[in-house]
Amino acid sequence: MKVYQTNEIKNISLLGSSGSGKTTLAEAMLYESGVIKRRGTVLAKNTVCDYFPVEQEYGYSVFSTVFHVEWMGRKLNVLDCPGSDDFVGGAITALNVTDTAIIVINSQYGIEVGTQNIFRNTEKLQKPVLFALNQLDTEKADYDNLIEQLRETYGGKIIQIQYPLTCGPSFNAMIDVLKMKLYKWKPEGGTPEILDIPENELGKAQKLQQKLIEAAAENDEALMEKFFEQGTLTEDEMREGIRKGLISRGMFPVFCVSAEKDMGVRRMMEFLGNVVPFVDEMPKPKTADGQEINIDSAGPTSLFFFKTTVEPHIGEVSYFKVISGKVKEGDDLTNVSRSSKERLAQLFCVAGQIRNKVEELVAGDIGATVKLKDVRTGNTLNEKGCEYLYDFIKYPEPKFRQAIRSVNESDMEKLSEILTRMHAEDPTWIIEQSKELKQTIVSGQGEFHLKTLKWRIEHNDKIQIEYLVPRIPYRETITKSARADYRHKKQSGGAGQFGEVHLIIEPYYDGMPDPAMYRFNNQEYKITPRDTQVYNLEWGGKLVFVNSIVGGSIDARFMPAILKGLMDRMEQGPLTGSYARDVRVIVYDGKMHTVDSNEISFRLAGRNAFSQAFKAAAPKILEPIYDVEVLVPGDRMGDVMGDFQGRRAIIMGMSSEKGFEKLLARVPLKEMNTYSTALSSLTGGRASFSMKFASYELVPADVQEKLLKEYEATQQAED
Repeated sequence: MKVYQTNEIKNISLLGSSGSGKTTLAEAMLYESGVIKRRGTVLAKNTVCDYFPVEQEYGYSVFSTVFHVEWMGRKLNVLDCPGSDDFVGGAITALNVTDTAIIVINSQYGIEVGTQNIFRNTEKLQKPVLFALNQLDTEKADYDNLIEQLRETYGGKIIQIQYPLTCGPSFNAMIDVLKMKLYKWKPEGGTPEILDIPENELGKAQKLQQKLIEAAAENDEALMEKFFEQGTLTEDEMREGIRKGLISRGMFPVFCVSAEKDMGVRRMMEFLGNVVPFVDEMPKPKTADGQEINIDSAGPTSLFFFKTTVEPHIGEVSYFKVISGKVKEGDDLTNVSRSSKERLAQLFCVAGQIRNKVEELVAGDIGATVKLKDVRTGNTLNEKGCEYLYDFIKYPEPKFRQAIRSVNESDMEKLSEILTRMHAEDPTWIIEQSKELKQTIVSGQGEFHLKTLKWRIEHNDKIQIEYLVPRIPYRETITKSARADYRHKKQSGGAGQFGEVHLIIEPYYDGMPDPAMYRFNNQEYKITPRDTQVYNLEWGGKLVFVNSIVGGSIDARFMPAILKGLMDRMEQGPLTGSYARDVRVIVYDGKMHTVDSNEISFRLAGRNAFSQAFKAAAPKILEPIYDVEVLVPGDRMGDVMGDFQGRRAIIMGMSSEKGFEKLLARVPLKEMNTYSTALSSLTGGRASFSMKFASYELVPADVQEKLLKEYEATQQAED
């Protein structure tokens, strides 16, 4: 295969809601370019892009699929991305390693929530966008209404490159206002007949072309001056203006296609080859420390690995983008992410499962290799002496979590290895071995996301698993000060054990004054701090340990043992066994024995004194609260609001965003476990949401009482 240079390469993401026809469009592009000789279909389960068994089982894309086409002397690397919001990780990965986004819209349904979410991601990453209006040959397709929707949502940047003569089953022709030609297809699609525009359409076409010319001129001062002088631009000048408009996101061109019938696909590919930006025309990528990298084949060799798959009979296939320099078969590189050496024995350009060997790939290109020793998704490989490190892909927070375990206990170790591998394939599957909850927690983007994980483990790896309701990581704290003392004494012949600790505990907050005087049961306790230590706890919050021993009642060498005892109880709170946080402990007195006192004695005395004081300090349970953002069609807003009321949610705000309503709320994590399913049911799958940890807050009294009873019952059952 030819080695393409940086100025001959274009990288493109194929995006859209579920059912928009991305995979079918990809199939048509592969057919038109000659990569395949016959187009497959999603229904027949024989497409290039949906080749994993789970994708064929469910009939939707689960992973982004890399393919390339050679077109007009250029190489177009394309990533066909899943449409479901549950698999958004593939789309985000693709947008980070490509330069132009094609957003495919199902013309029957128009702009969907998924379309909005995709567009928001292109905004964050400032990627050029063009829209492909697909399925114009379906009964419900309404082109004029769809253009109106696009303009209402995205404003005057929507620029029509084409428009159909008719929509619905009779769709077989469109007018291209860039070329000013009529394209007409036979029923089987493919290569069109290119004709002059009919007289009755010429006026409309000229008006749209004038808008296109004006939009193209606005993106370049020289073109603007020429437009003012001559009132028009040549086709090549329009292309140049459109390219600059794409790069600056000053315009969003609109194309017409029927991917299933292969109508309009070839013309759109011509636009991709001629107009969309090359890799070296886009903003430079940055390293983790903010250094800009030139996309230059003469630079040091540097690769970013953005995707890993595991395929039968091959093992791991690792996909990478050449950020700088060039890579050849047999190159030895350093994995700066893992401090290891790798040899790239083979290089491929891929189209799904089709792998074509290539001897060299240059800056900006996308390729794959196999059987690497120690490379993971997100790793950087460089030539010797190069220190670049990339970390530019930021994935959304998980939205759905389950505890997971193997049905057969003996499979748990193997399951752990499989889950680690699954995370490498899809980084939005988050795996946590929770010491606190005593569960393995799997988090993802939705119920279908985790359902897919289960299917793959059970069908591909032959391990039966089950999901359980995950426990909630509650926290315990106190709301007032309390005092306690505890004597640990044990005598069993020979040296005994003795340690006595007197302490005061109180709620801690940043900036609170030093302890001075306390009053309990009409008795005053004056405190003179000798040493204060602040510990930031792994699970959030703080423990502040104040040594206020006066007169040597406890030797200083026993203070670390007392602290260990306190930490024992902080790690397993007295109320429900959850982590405790935000407590100040003042050890002000105690007793020791010259022979029997030792570290274990003071550790036990400290732990028990703390436990007694904690229970007397009006303890409360804290629960994790999440900020939740819901994007919902206006006609379903009432249903979503009503559902939130039953989830102890606090509504923080509402606003409109490009045709949808945005609802902001703060919701306890406990109430979010079934939300993904409930929201889909309430809105017919037309809404989406995101969630992010906000804070820990006190649970209501009735909820605390229920939790205490549940914990007590659990403890009795274990006893």
